[in-house]
Amino acid sequence: MEIKTQLMDSAQMARSITRITHEIIEKNKGLEDICFVGIKRRGIPLAWRLAETAYRFENVQIPVGYVDISLYRDDMTEVTELPESAGSQFPIDVNGKTVVLVDDVIYTGRTARAAIEAIFREGRPKRLQLAVLVDRGHRELPIKPDYVGKNVPTSHEEHIRVLMTEVDGTDGVFICEKSASAEPSAE
Repeated sequence: MEIKTQLMDSAQMARSITRITHEIIEKNKGLEDICFVGIKRRGIPLAWRLAETAYRFENVQIPVGYVDISLYRDDMTEVTELPESAGSQFPIDVNGKTVVLVDDVIYTGRTARAAIEAIFREGRPKRLQLAVLVDRGHRELPIKPDYVGKNVPTSHEEHIRVLMTEVDGTDGVFICEKSASAEPSAE
């Protein structure tokens, strides 16, 4: 994939994470009975960053877990022939809690739908919210994030690439041009 433009650098990502954290605190009137669940892969470090930021503001430790949605995707055969799941980890019983699902990019909504299904296999949250760093549009399902770092209208020929230090060694968000031989995007 060829990089077309950089949308966010490390400082801009940090500001977006700070803003999303403030919005979560305001919308929920605090952080009581909240947990963050990152969607594998880059949703996990993003969830940890939100939790660290929340701790700085409210001095409250937010439990962080993760979900691997590989086996829950409805387009599994388009993504890979034999999906493998690394499993999920939930830090607390989700029953009666406000679960904030966290992902780097929302596109069709299929990843979020799969994560919601995985969460409900664990229990029945009081409330389920969705936080994403980038919303690129083109939804195929009626799913709308509650918290968005940046809205970026894209074409279907473009791809949003999020880099996070914990996974990639650096931070940044880029618009890339999909090549003809590129693998289908997971989201």
